[in-house]
Amino acid sequence: MIGKKSSLEHVVDSPDIEEPQSSEIHDLELKYTLSKKEKWFIVALISLISFFSPFTANIYFPAIPTMARAFNKSIELINLTVTAFVILQGTAPMVWGTLSDNLGRRPIAGACLLILMLSCIGIALTPTSAYWLLLVLRCLQAAGSAPTLALGAGVISDISTPAERGGFYGVFALGPMAGPALGPVLGGALARALGWRSIFWFLCIAVAICLVILITLLPETLPSRQKSQSRSLKLLYNPLIPIIGRKNRTSQLSSNRNTSQSPPHKPRFQNPLRLLLKKNIVLTLLMNSSAFSVFFAIVTSLSTLFERTYPFLNELTIGLCFLATGGSMALGTGIIGRFLDWRYQVEKRQLRKKLEEALGEAELERKLKEEDVKDVDKLVEFPLERARLKYLAEATVILGICSMGHGWCLQQRVMIAGPLVLQVIIGLISMAIMNSTTTLLIDQAPGQGSSVSACSNLFRCTSAAVIVTIVQPIINAIGVGWTYVLFAIYVFVSIPCAYVLIKFGPRWRAKERESIIGPSTSQPESDPSACGDEKRTSGSLPSSSPVSLISPNVESKELGEVLQEKREEYHNLK
Repeated sequence: MIGKKSSLEHVVDSPDIEEPQSSEIHDLELKYTLSKKEKWFIVALISLISFFSPFTANIYFPAIPTMARAFNKSIELINLTVTAFVILQGTAPMVWGTLSDNLGRRPIAGACLLILMLSCIGIALTPTSAYWLLLVLRCLQAAGSAPTLALGAGVISDISTPAERGGFYGVFALGPMAGPALGPVLGGALARALGWRSIFWFLCIAVAICLVILITLLPETLPSRQKSQSRSLKLLYNPLIPIIGRKNRTSQLSSNRNTSQSPPHKPRFQNPLRLLLKKNIVLTLLMNSSAFSVFFAIVTSLSTLFERTYPFLNELTIGLCFLATGGSMALGTGIIGRFLDWRYQVEKRQLRKKLEEALGEAELERKLKEEDVKDVDKLVEFPLERARLKYLAEATVILGICSMGHGWCLQQRVMIAGPLVLQVIIGLISMAIMNSTTTLLIDQAPGQGSSVSACSNLFRCTSAAVIVTIVQPIINAIGVGWTYVLFAIYVFVSIPCAYVLIKFGPRWRAKERESIIGPSTSQPESDPSACGDEKRTSGSLPSSSPVSLISPNVESKELGEVLQEKREEYHNLK
């Protein structure tokens, strides 16, 4: 290497490669310079937008018997439209989520709401002789509504730190959880008073109002898209009334002038399915999907079972019965969010105390400085999985027991108060499991909030679609009680996943970190007798530097893209 400039040094000295600052610094601006009130305002907006994903699905349920009579089809065929909706609900976010991680949250959210609005108009005008058209438009409706949940998860990932993420996600989930509470009530009332078509006209008007709110108030939160806005794209990425970040706008304009020579952001469309290669993410998805699919099967079959078991109920009163489940979910989501933040702080204090006893306070501070982190919760030793999942096994057992009880109450035609009370518990526990696992998923894939949420949708909606398809034939074959016993067994199977994650999760995260940025041990000092070029190469770059990860054999024309990718991976893990 003497007298010859290494390709690694060429990476460092090349003037064509932008400094690792724009995306990273802006990410820090979003997470640390936005005020708490501004963050809560953004969370409230995305919660409103995400409200339409479950609302669109649940407003339909009380009208299923009515629509079966209107289209002259069986309950099983009308349930097939629910299955198709759920399948698209799982697959559509895989595309939209990846696009939002690259093109921005705001334009993708607007496109989804526009598709949802147009599909609602189509269903409202569908003739009763065209069952196939109802099926197609319900798929299109799902493609427009479902991605709003993934977009919300992406926005929370953009603006929050892990320590505050549980609280933000808990409040964000109030919107999606209000859907199961309000949807069936409004759907039942509209179907009884104005007919089933009025449900979709109502949806069209509500979505249009939400779209106007998005265009007027919601800012872009994806860091790379905030930095790469041209004049022609200002309306696409900037709200008409920019009330977020006013205090920092002057400094941001100055920063934009200073970095005006940097090349524009080039989107890198990563396949979100690559996340499924990680063991910790797959196990978390299994827990999330089992709870969701069983809950969804219970809610989907509720109107049919209640109409059969309690003949005195009509569309409106059946819709009111959904308040037990939806109301408990909406109530529980805020409680669960606060609980997750509290559990995070408990684990953080315990780890700091443990490390101080083992290393001493001075040595711990030196370790934090070496690792370039602010506190112990950023260390790879932090038990993130235990902070999120400590009581998940107990919650899963309660969910399974209540599911069995709900089924046998309907089988034995117990007074209606019995299954309604169990629905309250089922809604609350389901929310606890889904919130805990979804928050952990966002923690496990920093910077890919929408993509990992899309994977979650794929898992749980595929599972739910299968269960919704087979639930009615199973009930007809073995009865309601034993069907719900099968649901409980399905939920119980996921319990070992929590223990495996708590035990092995930190180890898997440490291995992943080492595979990207190398071991977190400090670099040994260079031998003074070494030649100048070798000393410069080994001594000037720390082992955890993203630059040091580039192979010397990489073609020079690819160096910029590879270096930028490694910097982003390094920044996300740090």
